[in-house]
Amino acid sequence: MIRSVKRYPELPTPYSMRDWRWVAERYDELVFDFERRDDFFPVIWWDESDGRGPSHAFGLPSYVGGIRTGDRHEAINCVAAVLGATLCGRDKRTDRGQNWVQLCLSYYDEGQHLFLNRRKIRAGSSFWYEIYPHILLYSLVDCYPEESRLGEIMEVTAREWQKACEALKGTDGVPDFNHVSFDFSTLKPVDNGRWREPDAAAGVAWLEYMAYMKFGDPIFLQAALDALRFLEHAHENPFYENLLPFGAFVAARVNAELGETFAVERFVNWCFDGDSTARPGWGVIDSRWGDMDCHGLQGSLTDWGQRWDRLSANASHDALPSSADGANESGYAFTTNTFCIAGALLPLVRYDPSFAPDIARWLLHLANNARLFYPNALPAKQQSCAFFRSDEDAVIAYEGLRRKWDYQSPYATGDPIRYSWGSIDLGLYGSSHVGILGGVLIQSEVDGVVYWDCLKTDYFHQPAFPTYLVYNPHFESVKVGLPMSGLGQNCTVDVYDKLTHRWLATGSHPDAKLDLGPLQVAVLVICPVGSELEGSRGKLMANGVTIDFHYPEG
Repeated sequence: MIRSVKRYPELPTPYSMRDWRWVAERYDELVFDFERRDDFFPVIWWDESDGRGPSHAFGLPSYVGGIRTGDRHEAINCVAAVLGATLCGRDKRTDRGQNWVQLCLSYYDEGQHLFLNRRKIRAGSSFWYEIYPHILLYSLVDCYPEESRLGEIMEVTAREWQKACEALKGTDGVPDFNHVSFDFSTLKPVDNGRWREPDAAAGVAWLEYMAYMKFGDPIFLQAALDALRFLEHAHENPFYENLLPFGAFVAARVNAELGETFAVERFVNWCFDGDSTARPGWGVIDSRWGDMDCHGLQGSLTDWGQRWDRLSANASHDALPSSADGANESGYAFTTNTFCIAGALLPLVRYDPSFAPDIARWLLHLANNARLFYPNALPAKQQSCAFFRSDEDAVIAYEGLRRKWDYQSPYATGDPIRYSWGSIDLGLYGSSHVGILGGVLIQSEVDGVVYWDCLKTDYFHQPAFPTYLVYNPHFESVKVGLPMSGLGQNCTVDVYDKLTHRWLATGSHPDAKLDLGPLQVAVLVICPVGSELEGSRGKLMANGVTIDFHYPEG
């Protein structure tokens, strides 16, 4: 189903899984600490640029050593940090005496009715920088439904994006996202003659479908379907930055929930293949770099193409890597994109379990190999900032991982030093996303066998029982405990597998073990014991809750 994943080994080598929840929790403690005193710490500051004083907006630098003053901060960093901690169980409304969730609203522009990446900027320069902050906001709305102001802003901004979708429609009724951005003041697309970001359609589809699920207004549903039809009609891979996986997920979800027939397999493979015409080489790594498996990490397979075209004014095509500096073996994976795609595609298996075997193998490699973004994973000669000592727990990641640099492979690094606009390549904007991985991954007692929480990033989903993706990468059977935390010590459950449409266990207690055969994959639904079952129109329900969207009739 996912072509490139077929080339992965069953188990990544070397196998060395980090405790991602611990990393996320420690990262949260580190970067939100105003009292930390060390080189470049504290990293957090109060943004008083609007004259309102502290406690109205906060900032985190995008990179360690970056400017820490005024409004020089980004939603894709600060809001991601709040969301990541939330996914790992921390209530960011009461943490350290602050409501960090409300503070995120500083990125909302009342005049433009948009939630933007920076304060005091205008929309119209880059789709992904303008859509992704909205994805983060909507995710927070789902996590904190009691924060009514967030919900109000979600509805207002969803209507703005619906207007954009409508304005982009051609005579065939399909919106054209083959542009770099959208001007909301003129309701016209923006182009610059240098690049385009057509996977904005995927991001808009996600925003509008989430708005439809929360507010029920059919204009949101129509906009979501229209945006997906742009992808359906596309003849070329539109992957640009990080939005396409959200569209692939929404396509699978509307197929399951509404009976649509979008080409999910094509959308998913676009995310992996690296054959994008919008950004050549953009996909998911499927090879070893040096003596390390790097399968599953997302970024550039070629380290060329439009990423180089979009460098800041401090760099030019003259700065392209060459064989002279040892960088001719290409490939550049990014921390932000890797964590982001994991959260976007994981819940897809709830709605189309046929992807479960490939997504489970890919996620295992991603989670294992993502450790290479961090300073404690590689020797000093294979990273650009081994001199940095202020992060003793190694919870701040490098911006990315190159396949080869300075004759080393792989090499943890980033853009600041290479292009002389910063002194440290450790990036908070990527590290702030680690809570996505920490929130969805549960390690079992068997190395290599992990549970993936399919509901955690399935925002605004219909009523559902706990659902987990699990994969045994070994060539022998294993027994692992069920993920029963939070269900009560005396809870008894029945366990259904969406992939095989079979009950794997009935009357299981918290200490029960699950038998997984060699290389077995399952999508488990943990149901109340003895649930009343009903099959209707290809769906199986337990106590009125859909547990299988593709139940074989008869």
